[in-house]
Amino acid sequence: MDSWLIFASGAAVFAALTTILAKIGLKNVDSHLATAIRTMVVLAFAWLMVFIVGSQNEIFTASSRSWVFLIMSGLAAGGSWLCFFRALQLGSVNQVVPIDKSSTIMTMILAFIFLSEPMGMVTVTGMVFMAIGTWLMLERRTNNESQSQTNAKSWLFFALLAAVFASLTAILGRIGIAEIEANLGTAIRTMAVVPMSWIMVFITGGQKRIKGINRKSWVFLLLSGVATGASWLLFYRALQLGSASLVVPVDKLSIVLTMGFARVFLGERFTRRSLAGLVLLTVGTLMPVIFYG
Repeated sequence: MDSWLIFASGAAVFAALTTILAKIGLKNVDSHLATAIRTMVVLAFAWLMVFIVGSQNEIFTASSRSWVFLIMSGLAAGGSWLCFFRALQLGSVNQVVPIDKSSTIMTMILAFIFLSEPMGMVTVTGMVFMAIGTWLMLERRTNNESQSQTNAKSWLFFALLAAVFASLTAILGRIGIAEIEANLGTAIRTMAVVPMSWIMVFITGGQKRIKGINRKSWVFLLLSGVATGASWLLFYRALQLGSASLVVPVDKLSIVLTMGFARVFLGERFTRRSLAGLVLLTVGTLMPVIFYG
């Protein structure tokens, strides 16, 4: 098995855990505040890994190009997080995650345009399957009578924004880590996320709610941060070893695990329509990896 595939698969597992742990921890907690708290954990985790592998000295030799693209990637990641966890607060895991994971399609298009990565018939067919699968899952959920029309529009808006920012995160990160050690690259880009997330907290007055966070929420938010850190470290190591158009689809397969976890731990249910959508989304995601990986 290729090294990039091992790292990308590990990233997918931790990404799935991130979503479930965060969903539990977000209960009665402001989404911006939750994002800021998790980001601090990720930052500490990322720098710990930098010192473990001994790449901290590379920070003085990193090119300005690496800094610029890693910071831009970090800002995009911050935007994706803020939007994703706001959407997660308004909708269910099974609603939000398929939209967020559809960023794979945009990432593959951007990789073709800006990174000159190949896009053959198999890739295009896989993208079509992913789009249809996402639509099937979305259609079922937005027609749910138990959900208000306002919330239906709100979670969808934030989930779509999260997907756009996520695709930019991957492309900018792929360029930024080309000349730098992956753990250090992750730490640098996380440094850009921290101030952005806390600025949003103070703009919305979320800092006043810190004392109101109960012990359970603290535990799950911190665990979610650790899972995110592990996912990021593995993901950017995979990006260093493989192409974005192959690594990103494998990482996005976390949707399968996420849906399974949501069923087991959150009691969320599927219909035949949503299951059919999940199957198409999975097949479409795997096609480029199987044929080109």
